[in-house]
Amino acid sequence: MTDQDVIVRRARTEDIPGLVASSAGLFAEDGGTRDTTINVDWPHEHGAASFAAALEDPTRLVLVVDRETRVVGHLMGSVTEATDRRLVKSATLISMYVRPEHRRARAGAALVGEFLAWARREGAEEAEVTAYTANADAIRFYERGGFTPQLVTLRQTL
Repeated sequence: MTDQDVIVRRARTEDIPGLVASSAGLFAEDGGTRDTTINVDWPHEHGAASFAAALEDPTRLVLVVDRETRVVGHLMGSVTEATDRRLVKSATLISMYVRPEHRRARAGAALVGEFLAWARREGAEEAEVTAYTANADAIRFYERGGFTPQLVTLRQTL
């Protein structure tokens, strides 16, 4: 896959099986290796319903990387209006995954670029994403894209 082969588009209902497969890849590779409390079967158990609902939600964005009519990556994001607690409208990159064999073609950067453009059009004043602290590659990727560290979640097993 080359830069010219990267096609990022809004997801459609017929993409749901590919979205579930992409989400399963994310869960297995990221959360499943870094967080023992994550249910790695969640995409297979609930992913189709979750993506179907997201496709209908005007506050959500669901994108796919399309390679010869096959989903090889996805991004899901949302926008949240300002509140008394958080004074700005913000966009959250909820999940993103690109199959390993397609990562060097800038598919991830294309997904994030589309997400940020959408967030701006929606009137968001800031964008955020979370990553496991042990996932140094993801943190470097997001930092190259202009994200900066803000919060650290500390956890204790009881």
